[in-house]
Amino acid sequence: MAKQPMLKFVQIERDMPQKRDASVRKEDFNEIYAEYAAAKAEEQASRCSQCGVPYCQSHCPLHNNIPDWLRLTATGRLEEAYEVSQSTNTFPEICGRICPQDRLCEGNCVIEQSGHGTVTIGSVEKYITDTAWENGWVKPAAPLAERSESVGIIGAGPGGLAAADMLRQAGIQVTVYDRYDRAGGLLMYGIPSFKLEKDVVERRNKLLADGGVTFKLNCNVGEDISFDEIRSQHDAVIIATGVYKSRDLAMPGSGSEGIVKAIDFLCASNKKSFGDAVEDFDNGSLNAQGKKVVVIGGGDTAMDCVRTSIRQGATSVKCLYRRDRANMPGSQRETQNAEEEGVVFEWLSAPKGFTDDGGKVAGVMVQKMRLGQPDASGRQAPEVIEGADYVEEADLVIKALGFEPEELPALWNQPELPVTRWGTIKAAFQTGATELDGVYAVGDIVRGASLVVWAIKDGRDCAEAIIGKFNSKAAVAAE
Repeated sequence: MAKQPMLKFVQIERDMPQKRDASVRKEDFNEIYAEYAAAKAEEQASRCSQCGVPYCQSHCPLHNNIPDWLRLTATGRLEEAYEVSQSTNTFPEICGRICPQDRLCEGNCVIEQSGHGTVTIGSVEKYITDTAWENGWVKPAAPLAERSESVGIIGAGPGGLAAADMLRQAGIQVTVYDRYDRAGGLLMYGIPSFKLEKDVVERRNKLLADGGVTFKLNCNVGEDISFDEIRSQHDAVIIATGVYKSRDLAMPGSGSEGIVKAIDFLCASNKKSFGDAVEDFDNGSLNAQGKKVVVIGGGDTAMDCVRTSIRQGATSVKCLYRRDRANMPGSQRETQNAEEEGVVFEWLSAPKGFTDDGGKVAGVMVQKMRLGQPDASGRQAPEVIEGADYVEEADLVIKALGFEPEELPALWNQPELPVTRWGTIKAAFQTGATELDGVYAVGDIVRGASLVVWAIKDGRDCAEAIIGKFNSKAAVAAE
């Protein structure tokens, strides 16, 4: 009888790739996890139970065929595993690095629920695609035939790039417009390198360019080119700008020098890593070196800020979050990594103002909280504990409070562009179509601030809808 390659979760324990010691990794911006060796990847993939209802797959926004590529990996068929993986995911090596697997696929793994420890899905996914790159299995788009239709995509983040890839695979002409000097959006400028090294993004950008995608960078829509011009040059337009407007705090002392936005802080750090000239980093405004840092917020952006501050040489880093650990929106895995690196979390703590010294921030006035009755969503609402206020010393305060959409109708002089009361664009579910003919929208500009994997899904779904519409028009014209 042939040896059973799977269902080894009873004999083999869960084993993540080796994580570099915190005392070493906090000194640089390199990724903290090592790569699986082939034998270890096969071993960990073989733990999959091949369950009849794959909850890992159903809880993945892209519905990746996880059980199949785990089985293929376990039996050494890596090129086939890559083909299955990339058939539903444009950027599997990126998702393997930055997806919150503990909240998605791994968090819903059947053997995790039975107490055996989840399959290390994200690490295997990363291994499969990195191996594919090393072996030359990842190829640029090579459509069977070029088509005359053209699509303009505004925004070179994950949603826009996922759509660009699928459209080029179908032979459609694609131009991507982006305000920054490098494609990738927050993959390039928002997410620190210790989670996603930038050569991983750059090689994808090069692959898209080699496949025929045209990039127009340093191009700010509404200034360098109008939205109407883009519409006139293309048969369809996809808006994939993301949400970059930071939520703010209106409270005493909030205008003091040294209180900065998370996006500015992270962008400055990433630009510096490219060797760019960053004045606000060099003059110390967006540099944590030698400072007492307080980060306000409990999401993944806050985790990026605290861990970046540690690496920049902050003397102390504290994170204030108004709820407790169990109710924080960020990844528990990231929280653990941050604690290992020396970050102190002040749970059930919220700012009420700031103290200053000669116009420079000197501290955060903190009010202690407790969790009260659940709100309409079932989440417990924080309540102030009277008389428990204190001041947390700070030389640099980073606001990581989430993001909101920019006012695109005003910025682009498009009053007819349909938006919700939150400022996000109104677009049809699955297709991304808006009320404007030939105009689509995907990712965070539709959903609000969300995960990279959801943006990829939206981009792929939208591209599929556009290809279908072009095919229908071509069929009618042929008749």
